[in-house]
Amino acid sequence: MTWTEPATWYANLASFYAAAAAYITDPDGNVLLVKPTYRDHWSFPGGYVDEGEFPHDACAREIREELGISVVVGDLLVVDWAPPAGQRPRAIISFTFDCGSIASLDSVNLPGQELEDAAFFSPREAERRLPGNIATRVHAAMSARDLAAPLYLAGGSVVPLPSVDGAEHGAGPRPQTA
Repeated sequence: MTWTEPATWYANLASFYAAAAAYITDPDGNVLLVKPTYRDHWSFPGGYVDEGEFPHDACAREIREELGISVVVGDLLVVDWAPPAGQRPRAIISFTFDCGSIASLDSVNLPGQELEDAAFFSPREAERRLPGNIATRVHAAMSARDLAAPLYLAGGSVVPLPSVDGAEHGAGPRPQTA
């Protein structure tokens, strides 16, 4: 094996985009979604991670920019790796963070040029309004919040992780260890 200059080595590694989203519910467990002006579908509040920015900081920034509110960015709930698709030439890794619960949207201030609406939906209705590859994050985030452990998705599908005893587990309860 020959030595490679670091600049050459890093230039040849795969690159991908990163996005951060907030999983916010109301006290009844309904899921907050936003309706961008530039898409036909609803989405979780959030957006792309800027260069030099940590995903949790991008999540907080996007919530301030999109909703005009500050939230505490909590636990990582879902990591979803999506391969290149359509006009997106690179893979994207999406981080979904637990941003808690808010009682109402009274303090939300939508930027009209970017978002036309924000609303809470039942988990089932939220899944219906999201694209199929993103809809699975609703159940995954709910499960991860309940488990207090993040879930890994690949292209919107839960990846069962092998356990110590060889059985697979994904969105179900994790085995207890002593």
